[in-house]
Amino acid sequence: MKKILLAYITLITSILSSVAQVQVQSEIDSIQIWIGEQAHVTLDVSMKRGQQLVMPFFKPSEMITPGVEVLESTDADTTELDNGMVKVRKIYTLTSFDEKLYYLPPMKVQVDGKEYVAKSLALKVMTMPADTLHPENFYPPKDVQDNPFSWAEWRVMIGFLLLSLLLGVLTAYLYSRLRKGKPIIKMPARIVKKVLPHQKAMKSIERLKAEHMTSSENQKEYYTRLTDTLRVYLQERFGLNAMEMTSDEIIARLQETGDKTMIDELRMLFSTADLVKFAKYSTLINENDANLVNAIAYIDRTKQENEPQTERIEPAISEEDKRTLRSRNILQTVISTILLLAIASLVYALWQAWLLMM
Repeated sequence: MKKILLAYITLITSILSSVAQVQVQSEIDSIQIWIGEQAHVTLDVSMKRGQQLVMPFFKPSEMITPGVEVLESTDADTTELDNGMVKVRKIYTLTSFDEKLYYLPPMKVQVDGKEYVAKSLALKVMTMPADTLHPENFYPPKDVQDNPFSWAEWRVMIGFLLLSLLLGVLTAYLYSRLRKGKPIIKMPARIVKKVLPHQKAMKSIERLKAEHMTSSENQKEYYTRLTDTLRVYLQERFGLNAMEMTSDEIIARLQETGDKTMIDELRMLFSTADLVKFAKYSTLINENDANLVNAIAYIDRTKQENEPQTERIEPAISEEDKRTLRSRNILQTVISTILLLAIASLVYALWQAWLLMM
């Protein structure tokens, strides 16, 4: 029995030692590239000599994530280390032709059949806009002209300008009458879809990216919107009263069940936000991008994808309300028509004025 017990202890110790010695690291040589340029991701795996390793394989022009393709990858290069360890390195060459901040999913390797995951990375692709398709829009300088002023030339423009003004006044009058009418608060039946917390958060982050807030000079607004997005997500996902809690209180609650690495990255994000908002701390664009990527990674790691719930809201409207609703709809149609005519008249008047000044 002692021999069997000793054999089991030796086997378990060997397995734990083998697992603890496996390390997977990834890094990118540049977090920002111009459109069409290349970036290189280096993947290093440290393990014991003789272990079986399977590294990610990508075909030429295969997408590592939508919008980012892998041009090529080097052969695995093995370097001998101390204590019977080796380091295997592989370099992947990436490029992209769409301006965007990309979240690169973490690479996965297998050592002796066990899966290990590297950290996630980010790649920002930039471009400089230039209108080279319309050279006709570039005009040479004009000579000085001295044309006499004639009211007859401006008569049409002034007429349409007055017409648009009258139609605008009529629109304002009818709209005020509409506002004074009985409001219809009961709406037709509709199906309401419940948006999941991570979907709401990602939509908010996409708006930040679309507005290029990571490179905006108003860092306080950027970090306020980013942390508010995370607070709303935490409140709806975990039931925390995050909007009323301080950053330290949020981190303390998340540490009870959260992943330590992810919590540390979230703590750094909230700490940076507090410094920017309350201590006038200035951050770098790379730091802003990294914090945005950390927020996306945290949401992606903790999201729950359940089927969205739908709810049918039935109408409850009286005959009087129906008559009022029809009248209001007719009045709204009339107001919309008059408003479109006013806008058309104003646009035509401005166009005539532009032609006269050319």
